[in-house]
Amino acid sequence: MRVHLTALLALFCLASARPASSQTTGAFVAVHTRSGHTIPFAQMVDSLALHDVVFLGEQHDDPQTHQAQEALLRMLGERGRDVVLAMEMFERDVQPVLNEYAAGRLSESDFMARARPWPNYASDYRPLVEIARRNRWPVAASNVPRSVASAVSRGGWAALDTVPPALVAAERRCAPEGEYFRRFGEAMGGMGGHGAAAGGESPLERFYAAQCLKDETMAESIHRARQTWPERMVVHVNGGFHSERRLGVVERTARRLPAARIATVLMVPVPDPERADRTDAAALADYVVFTRAKRGSAAP
Repeated sequence: MRVHLTALLALFCLASARPASSQTTGAFVAVHTRSGHTIPFAQMVDSLALHDVVFLGEQHDDPQTHQAQEALLRMLGERGRDVVLAMEMFERDVQPVLNEYAAGRLSESDFMARARPWPNYASDYRPLVEIARRNRWPVAASNVPRSVASAVSRGGWAALDTVPPALVAAERRCAPEGEYFRRFGEAMGGMGGHGAAAGGESPLERFYAAQCLKDETMAESIHRARQTWPERMVVHVNGGFHSERRLGVVERTARRLPAARIATVLMVPVPDPERADRTDAAALADYVVFTRAKRGSAAP
């Protein structure tokens, strides 16, 4: 069965997790997973502010997740923490456009026309970018262009032969093996197929190569941000699967920044945050934030 590539790539990012242990602050329930304790949202932010890199893993279509991210970023600014906001939602080739807009040298209409923002940018990601602009924080377009990832998923690594090197990570450790590859295959539900294609790669291996290329490119972008602004913390926003269990982009960032203090937050929408299933939380992230899922959405 042929599966539409866009749907598959969306699956990689939208895959989320199953929760942990908790306490509420306003609409959100924040859990310090190592202790299993519910903590005030503000206490979580205080702890995150002591780190060099923080990953915010999300389900892209959950409104309360984006509200929690906005609150977190705003509170970091109120604490005087200097930040680089890095986002999966922007691709490397639009970095000059992001720079111009963040610096106030480009109108928002021109920015929207040239930066290829996601369809839900205005409601979900604009608040984050505007917080960065008000605080004069850099905004990093961390991801590989979608067209490049799609080409790799169709044709394997040979598709990079004609891609400008600046658009992709220079170092790519993407062998189809290990826990991340296994979990990726499970998330794909076998849809990748098993037959080898040209170059000897199965469809699943090519889809994984595209996923890994994204992770490596985002990790390299975070590394570059830390090199450019070593006094700033990097807050990276990405789909939950990319950072869940400290795999994906997290392990690739840690490889490049072995001395960095890294924290992971996973946003998990559930019907009732106070009664969320907390099984396996400690394995998912350093902090789990339960949000109330919008009515009619599937619980993770």
